[in-house]
Amino acid sequence: METFIQQIVNGLVLGSMYALVALGYTMVYGIVNLINFAHGDVMMVGALTAYSLFLLLAHVAPGLPGWLTVIIATAGAMVVCGTLNYFIERLAYRRLRNAPKLAPLVTAIGMSILLETLAMVIWGRDYKVFPSLLPSTIITVHGVVITPVQIMILVLTCVLLLGLTILINKTKLGRAMRATAENPRVAGLMGVNPNMVISAAFVIGAMLAAIAGVMWYANFSTANFYMGFTPGLKAFTAAVLGGIGNLSGAMLGGVLLGVIEVLGAGYIGTLTGGMFGSNYQDIFAFIVLILVLTLRPQGLLGERVADRA
Repeated sequence: METFIQQIVNGLVLGSMYALVALGYTMVYGIVNLINFAHGDVMMVGALTAYSLFLLLAHVAPGLPGWLTVIIATAGAMVVCGTLNYFIERLAYRRLRNAPKLAPLVTAIGMSILLETLAMVIWGRDYKVFPSLLPSTIITVHGVVITPVQIMILVLTCVLLLGLTILINKTKLGRAMRATAENPRVAGLMGVNPNMVISAAFVIGAMLAAIAGVMWYANFSTANFYMGFTPGLKAFTAAVLGGIGNLSGAMLGGVLLGVIEVLGAGYIGTLTGGMFGSNYQDIFAFIVLILVLTLRPQGLLGERVADRA
């Protein structure tokens, strides 16, 4: 039982990071029906930006507490990623809104490759190790091991989900997002600026991806220019699993996918004598994607238009 609970905790931590990236996918899709396949690479830019800010802060303010350094670096990464995604939407996607579906898809894939190449040029190909800024004490509760970084990830994810839900359902911007998702032309006639709303969705999604990138960096201790590709695909899988266009579905899909991956790698790996262990962890996400698209293409929670953002 202790092993099972440990696997669930690990799955929740992994799924929380998938969920934050999946929220960016589903927000953009809910408004403009666009799958931004560069979103995982925006997460990568957030992690590597935080790495650069760690180095800068260590030089200009060496006595700064570790937790404050992480907060400042994360805030800086959010600003950089938000600005980056704004210009991606403005320059790469805006003119393709009325184009055939294939055009923005190819553009998104090209943008992903471009971001990875630019990151490789700027930060190099080697792995960047997360500095010792956060407590590393291992906490054991009834045989279940968890670290302060994992607790931070779980708590922060819940806070961000609550904040995003309030933003979508209780604020003027959220109402504008829901109106634009329902019918951009009618929303425009009622005084909503669709371009501003779409840009806001891209910026908010990028900020969430930046936080997820720093979380990923802190949890796995390394980052490089290619780190966002696989998590980006898995976050897309999570969005599809929960019901793309649905915020609650993205969160549910991310958490479920993380748990499925960890349980699959742990238990199926044990049953098969290690043949399908952690080295094959990625296959479980894409098996889930195939099953969902085959059996329930609308996702677990379907697509409730009123919740689209």
